[in-house]
Amino acid sequence: MVEDRFGFVRVRGEISGFKRAASGHVYLALKDENARLEGVMWRGTTQRLNFQPEDGLEVIATGKLTTYPGRSNYQLVIERMEVAGEGALLALLARNKARFEAEGLFAPERKRALPFVPRVIGVVTSPTGAVIRDILHRLNDRFPVHVLVWPVLVQGQGAAGQVAAAVRGFSAMEPNGTLPRPDLVIVARGGGSVEDLWAFNEEAVVRAVAECSIPVISAVGHETDTTLCDFAADRRAPTPSAAAEMAVPVRSELGNQIAELGLRKRRAVLRPLQLGRERLAARAERLPAPQALLSPKAQQLDELSDRFRRALGDRTTLARGELQRVAGKLSLPLISARIQTARGKLEGLVRLFVSLDPDTVLARGYVRVSGPAGLTLTTRATAVRETALTLHFHDGELAVAPGAAPPRPAPRTKSAPGQDDGPQGKLL
Repeated sequence: MVEDRFGFVRVRGEISGFKRAASGHVYLALKDENARLEGVMWRGTTQRLNFQPEDGLEVIATGKLTTYPGRSNYQLVIERMEVAGEGALLALLARNKARFEAEGLFAPERKRALPFVPRVIGVVTSPTGAVIRDILHRLNDRFPVHVLVWPVLVQGQGAAGQVAAAVRGFSAMEPNGTLPRPDLVIVARGGGSVEDLWAFNEEAVVRAVAECSIPVISAVGHETDTTLCDFAADRRAPTPSAAAEMAVPVRSELGNQIAELGLRKRRAVLRPLQLGRERLAARAERLPAPQALLSPKAQQLDELSDRFRRALGDRTTLARGELQRVAGKLSLPLISARIQTARGKLEGLVRLFVSLDPDTVLARGYVRVSGPAGLTLTTRATAVRETALTLHFHDGELAVAPGAAPPRPAPRTKSAPGQDDGPQGKLL
């Protein structure tokens, strides 16, 4: 009777006691301020949900009543479930946002700078639709790069799990793997209602985006749409096309900037040279003319040349007069007299030299004694100390030893009367 009469009902209430079994079935209760109704949702139905049920969420459940003999009660077999109005979804969104903020998933210090020119961009979106076409078209117009698309569902049951798996998949790629690892990830989908975008408010997506090792741009919905994925990402783009504009610069503008920088560099290099030339020209203008600098010195040179010629002439005249004066004193008689006087002095010195020569008296029977060094010995004591002696006669030299006994003189005999006694004659 119950199943026949209540084969299709709609019940509005707050979820309580939400539990997901290992089989995939969901068990819960719907309650309000006056009553409580048990409910069950089979696994096939749960896969079609576009939001994640949880305790406290007000929903509208559609299904049929049935009895459960095991507990002797009746329950609602839910075939469709939707959030009871946008206000309830926004309230759930506010609660989840506060929870994630408390964990620090949205903290500004977690945000990373986007690469200036990424070589590879990973896009998490539906492979069909206008979103991916808009992104590729915008990238090609601005700065063509290598794009890897990870196809996912962006709405309905299972969408949140696929988006989270795609983000984690890009993050887990090896830098030198078969496929190039993205330098930037874009999570994108088109606009829609709160229910349509709810997959990007799910906890799995939020945590995957926050924990991604690659900078992430969230481009979910239109400019007025906001999801928790936007807060978890490093940058939020109002539209998918705007995300492409954030991802890469305009190549033509970069070329113009590089050309401008090159021109500025050349100007910066040439500017000191130009300034140097201008300063040199300005200083050169302040200098006097070369003729003005050289004219006084040339005049001084002329004056000094004239003075030099006059001084040289005066000096020559004085020298000529001095020469004439000295030449007048050099008369021939005077010179002859001075020569005769000098000759007399020289002859006197020669006679004195001859008289003082010790070898002059050797012809008269004297002998000069010298040692090995050639020095004349004047005493016997000096001669005894020498190893050899030399006797100098007027007709030659004779070497003797100091210790040799002197020869005895022959006995003198009286001369006969009238015999010559020598040059001195007879003394007695």
